[in-house]
Amino acid sequence: MSQTDERDIRRKLGWKRIIIPVFLGLGVATWMLISSLNKQSYIQTLPGEKGLYSWNDANNNGVVDKNDKNEFVFDSNGNYNLKSARKLISEIRWDWYATWAMAGALLMLFVRDLGYVYRIRAMTDKQLSWRQSFEVIMLWEFASAMTPSVVGGSGIAMFIINREGINMGKSTAITFVTAMMDEIFYIIMVPLVFLIIGEASLFPEVRIGEVTSTRSIKVIFFLGYFFIMSLTIIIMVGIFWRPIWFKKTLVWLTSFRFLKTLQRRAARVGDEIITCSQELRGKRWDYWARSFGATCVSWTARFFTLNFIILAFVRDFDHWFVYGRQLIMWVIMMVAPTPGGSGVAEYSLSIFFDYLVPVGLIAVVVIIWRFLTYFPYLFMGAFILPRWLRRTAQIQQN
Repeated sequence: MSQTDERDIRRKLGWKRIIIPVFLGLGVATWMLISSLNKQSYIQTLPGEKGLYSWNDANNNGVVDKNDKNEFVFDSNGNYNLKSARKLISEIRWDWYATWAMAGALLMLFVRDLGYVYRIRAMTDKQLSWRQSFEVIMLWEFASAMTPSVVGGSGIAMFIINREGINMGKSTAITFVTAMMDEIFYIIMVPLVFLIIGEASLFPEVRIGEVTSTRSIKVIFFLGYFFIMSLTIIIMVGIFWRPIWFKKTLVWLTSFRFLKTLQRRAARVGDEIITCSQELRGKRWDYWARSFGATCVSWTARFFTLNFIILAFVRDFDHWFVYGRQLIMWVIMMVAPTPGGSGVAEYSLSIFFDYLVPVGLIAVVVIIWRFLTYFPYLFMGAFILPRWLRRTAQIQQN
């Protein structure tokens, strides 16, 4: 990496840049909390407690929406009561059950990062030590958290891996293939979850004026899903079967006048695909099995972190349903224009899970979720970066 590249990374990933995503994330979560304090939700009664409402399932989707008044009817022998968010928050009692649930969330975070660290070490054929692999992953997550979700941190990741002494060809291959494996996991899991729990109830209703509908979320999701699938297939063909054809096609597509400015970048991407193909040629099946296995473990743990956080507040719910809704929500977060989806992620989670978590408590869940899964990578990455640059400078000199 040149001195110019190092200065560029320091500029893009400096402490000052952390303020923006932190401010956006905490700002949205705080607004959600304050604005919901006087709103009410229907809460299931405890054993021996008398309820005044019963669930009616007005929209026939089989899901108890605790914040929808049309879902409940007055019933003197019911098992639900109406409570404000302010009262619910005041009634929070942290017990051993909640403690174990949060311990589960922390365990999921550990498994997620361990999977990523193992994957990067396996894909470099153990050229990176465990410490180097850990620092690469933390900086990669840091870069992803500091850039818009739609951009991602892959561009910076190539330089991070290369600076650890891995040649640029192999660094490029690793970056492309890790992204490809992430997408393959997603492409496989979506239809699998649809088969397990059905597609109809996975999409939340969004209010547009006086009308509530799932149509807008469905359109965004299926467009995003088929775009991801198409792009992944094209990249797989380019890497494993026709790298030269892939480059020629990209250059031809950008030869039209309105795309001419992209032609140089397209040619560079084509060269990267050819290099990637050469690096991966002849890899044994166990190389792919270890790498994709680690991918599946990491992403499953990543999604189940939220399940455990919700479990600290809601004791009885369908875990596959929560997992499935996160798959849908992920497409929304991927097109977010803010660093790490900050602001968009918090608001999206409140829309997707307000049916399950009572109003007011959803803001608490959002804050815990982001404090566990997003903010640590910002601060850890900023802490590691200066020391890592000094350490890897010696590798560059050698």
